[in-house]
Parts: sequence; structure tokens; C-alpha cells
Amino acid sequence: MASAYPICLMAHATSTKSWLWHQRLSHLNFDTINNLAKNDLVTSLPKFKYHKEHLCPSCEQGKSKKASHPPKPVLISKQRLLLLHMDLCGPMRVKSINDEAPEEIKTFLKKITVLLEALVIIIRTDNGIEFKNQMLKEYFDSVGICHQAFSVRAPQQNRVVERRNQTLVEAARTMLFFSRALLFLWAEAIATACYTQNRSIIHRRFNKTPYELICGKKLNISFLHVFGALCYPKNDSEDIRKLGAKGDIGFFIGYSVTFYAYRVYN
Repeated sequence: MASAYPICLMAHATSTKSWLWHQRLSHLNFDTINNLAKNDLVTSLPKFKYHKEHLCPSCEQGKSKKASHPPKPVLISKQRLLLLHMDLCGPMRVKSINDEAPEEIKTFLKKITVLLEALVIIIRTDNGIEFKNQMLKEYFDSVGICHQAFSVRAPQQNRVVERRNQTLVEAARTMLFFSRALLFLWAEAIATACYTQNRSIIHRRFNKTPYELICGKKLNISFLHVFGALCYPKNDSEDIRKLGAKGDIGFFIGYSVTFYAYRVYN
């Protein structure tokens, strides 16, 4: 007996297209990519069935791990920014461009308070000195933020952010392996991974991306590019000679958080 409901079959993406979107989305797993496409959670992602025909060498190098922390079963937060989990990656052997943690934390908190039009009520962190210092204590007290610190040497208590940090570092490590980028670009790789994951990771309870949960709309992801890809930005220098190069050679290293622009290293 024929079904009363139409059956929609998704065409298979080519191998090139499958791996291209895997790389554009910071080496996101194929199950999540297929979920994004099937459930129409973002726009401009072609509606195909994306196949992992073989192992990704960069993922095998960058994401090899033991058993992960179990997911948290109960959602505690009732509103945006009610509870903010924070942690810093490290220690890193290769210094990044910026190493001013307390000031960066203060700037971040001020920005999200304005952008999301909500107040940060509680911050949970470990006992690292980057969080437990006089500068941040005075700031938390001045704006009424309750700072909760976990026990020493007990990362399991802060498993929400520990698990997210692990995911970000694995993605960044994989991107660096794949692009063969210099290691001092690790901060840019993590920032890019965070940017794409906030727009592609699916929240289990709401079946939406973090971007849609915060902004209330689906994101067009057609602008995403592969970290480390070769690019040719226009040379706007005023002293270009008549036969000089009008374009520079650079590597794509992420997305600007203040402008509608890409970040290029050259």
C-alpha cells in the first residue's frame, strides 16, 4: 500500500563538496553537518547527504581522545547570561598575540551585556589566578556579579566549560594540522573554531544552533571559508608602482568580530 505522505530523499553530495563543508565548518563531524542540512537549521548549506568516505587525517591527529565527560542532563539556566561558565585554555607553549586575560575578560563581559541586553548574574570558574585576582574581584563587586569557584584540581565540577574547551582545542589543533599553519596562530584557530561552532553546533534540547537561540534567526553560512586557505586581498597601498602587484598573497585566519570582514595573515 502506498504511503499517504511523500518521501523526500536527499541526493548525495560529491566527495569534494562534502570535504569542503567539513573544512569550512572547522572540521565539524559529518553527523552534525547532515543534521544542519536535513533540518534546515542554517541557510546556504546545500541540502545534500554528506558522506565521510574515509578518515580525515587531520581529525585523527587533532581529535584523538579518551572517554569524554558525560553531558549535563538538566538545564539550569532560565534566561540568557543567568549563569556563565568561563575558563581559559592553557598553558600554551607558544605565546599568542594577546596575553592580557583580566582586561580581556572585563571587556568581554561589558560587550555581551550590551549586545544581548541582559545582565550576567553568576560566573563559574576554576581557581586559576586569571579569575581569582583583585582586579576582577573589584569589577565583579562593582557590577553585582556573583563569582563561584570550583574546588582545586577538580575539573569535573566545571565539566560544561571543560567539555567545550576540549571541543574547541581539538578543532583548532585539527585546523592547524590541516592548513600547516604556524603554531603562533593557535589563538586565531581557536577563535575561528569558536565562531563556526557557535553557528553550527546543534543544541540538543532546542534543536537549534547557538546563533539562532541568541539572535532568533537562522544564519546564512555561505560566507564561511577554510582556515588557512590561500587568498589574495587587494593591495590598497598608495605607493604601488605602475607595474606593481595589485593584490597581496595571504592566508585566511578567521572572521572579524567588529567589522563585516575576513582576517588575513600575510
